[in-house]
Amino acid sequence: MLTEDNENLVEFGIGGICNLCLDKSMKNHILSSGGLSLIINCLSSCREETVLSAITTLMYLCTTASRAEIITPPVVECMVRFSLSDNRRFSNLAKIFLEDYCTEQQVEEARSLSQHTVLGIPLPKD
Repeated sequence: MLTEDNENLVEFGIGGICNLCLDKSMKNHILSSGGLSLIINCLSSCREETVLSAITTLMYLCTTASRAEIITPPVVECMVRFSLSDNRRFSNLAKIFLEDYCTEQQVEEARSLSQHTVLGIPLPKD
């Protein structure tokens, strides 16, 4: 569902994955079947719920083995940008992601990549 053109299907698909991925067998299946790239792509959705579910899913899927695939400079930079959002749901969840899953060095490197504003990120409309 994450590759569909219909944003409703993507939103419900990522929501379902978010709900299922805490199950160990589902987590292993998602990680072993290339699901991370599809989930990361959902971070650029124009739908608030899709993005929030994608961030939450990435946090749930972060393990010792998957950490290097999830905590990449583009994802960390995206979370830095979300943390600056006026949308409290985005900023709070992104701050938790940065504090709990990233090192200070990773966050600083992401901040230094460019001048961060929320401009250029397709944040959902309120």
